[in-house]
Amino acid sequence: MPANSEQLFNRFCELGICYETHSHPAVFTVEEAQLHCSHLPGAHCKNLFLKDKKGQLWLAVMLDRREVEIKALQKAMGAARLSFGKAELLHEVLGVIPGAVTPFGLINDTGQRVRVFLDAEMMAAELVNFHPLRNDATTAMAPADLRRFIASCGRDAEDLEFPLGGETGP
Repeated sequence: MPANSEQLFNRFCELGICYETHSHPAVFTVEEAQLHCSHLPGAHCKNLFLKDKKGQLWLAVMLDRREVEIKALQKAMGAARLSFGKAELLHEVLGVIPGAVTPFGLINDTGQRVRVFLDAEMMAAELVNFHPLRNDATTAMAPADLRRFIASCGRDAEDLEFPLGGETGP
């Protein structure tokens, strides 16, 4: 059974991570999230759950305004022919549904199957915002605390200057 938000928040407390969570209607796209969350302080982010032709799983975590070309991203990450991971695989590995993809899902990846790449510009923000394993809330924390959480899941997230396919929004 995958961890839920309450278990996630307990992990934050165990790690001494300060966070703040805001409830909102369920959102499934960046556009929907912007309607309900753009007033919240900090960097707003999106997450791409990807699989390559060799079966390696990837999580690309970036500013929500990024438009990334998959071919440029796979080259930057050293991946082989990326595609989006299917909903069943997403739930199996990270314990979330499409629309709730988050680096916090690493709490459920006990097999450490997912390689994580973090947007270097995003990590320079004062706060970063992600769904807490469900898409009807947003949790903010300092980037250093995000990195500490990821490390607690047995991962070293790699910073990446994401190749741009253009940017949208403010």
